[in-house]
Amino acid sequence: MALPVEVLRLQTEISRMQRASARVDALPVHGALSPLFPEGGLRPGAAYALDPSASLLLALLAEPSRAGSWCAAVGMPDLSSEAAEAAGVDLSRLALVPEPGERWLAAVSAIAEVFPVIAVRPAGVPRDADVARLSARLRDRGGVLLVTGRWPQAEAVLRLEDPSWSGIGDGHGLLSARTVTVAATGRRSPVPRRVRVQLPGPQGAPVAVSRPRLAPVPAPEPAATTPDDDRAARARDVLARAEQRMRAPRRGLAAIG
Repeated sequence: MALPVEVLRLQTEISRMQRASARVDALPVHGALSPLFPEGGLRPGAAYALDPSASLLLALLAEPSRAGSWCAAVGMPDLSSEAAEAAGVDLSRLALVPEPGERWLAAVSAIAEVFPVIAVRPAGVPRDADVARLSARLRDRGGVLLVTGRWPQAEAVLRLEDPSWSGIGDGHGLLSARTVTVAATGRRSPVPRRVRVQLPGPQGAPVAVSRPRLAPVPAPEPAATTPDDDRAARARDVLARAEQRMRAPRRGLAAIG
């Protein structure tokens, strides 16, 4: 027996609403990194575990901040605003909470009420109940958590593989860029997604590298520099120093990974 027209209309409307609710308005990321994420960006309500790389973290913060989202970095005293600016982060939408101490998780939970994107370097191993409460808050507020280290309920884990620096010749030259493979493995993407990028690139922001990987280009002969060249070199230097500080072990704190 044919269903009444009204029932068919309601079924169509319910199906349309379910499809709409399944769509996620992801927070933007740089185009060179977007293939790592099923939605093309950071999923609201999700947490991501990252290798302790200042360049990777700042690259993920840059696009949301420039698109209008407020970002916070918690427990990263070595992460400077200078390095953030060199990576393209909008400093007018960035808050730094360098030393939250043992109450780092409480600080993250409070910030999650109003900040869409939060980066944190944990100062200890959180309890499962605390992680569950924070995850519920992120889902409720549509926030994104970027953790440098392990995280029990991470949407995806982003790792750096096969890094190589370019610009150095046979005993001469300056570092110009680092080429690295970024791999993302998640609950919804069990097969790793990989991109080969310059991170940081010549201007600070990531730059996609086509495959197969190109051989290093010999350093060119010294040439007259321009103001843009000087700014780019300064950005690379700032990001390189931030990378070293992020990877340095923190004394007196529990290791996270």
